[in-house]
Amino acid sequence: MSLKSTAPRVAVGAAFALGILSVLGIQQVMQPAVANQPFMESALADLQDARGNLVSAEPNKGGHRERAIELVDRAIAEVEAGIAFAAD
Repeated sequence: MSLKSTAPRVAVGAAFALGILSVLGIQQVMQPAVANQPFMESALADLQDARGNLVSAEPNKGGHRERAIELVDRAIAEVEAGIAFAAD
């Protein structure tokens, strides 16, 4: 059997295998999930609530309250970036 006569068989076999994989849903495993993100959205809501509580707290914490607000703002930005990244 020559190389010339086996090439079409290999191509047909590869196409068949890809068809089977797509029927089985294997292609979805290779693609990132863009479905809803309940845990990230919940974390975002919790961080926003925490920020509100920190803002409402008395500012007599030696600068720690302000630093905590900054850190929560950074955490909010990271969670939002993660949600946006997964949506792309």
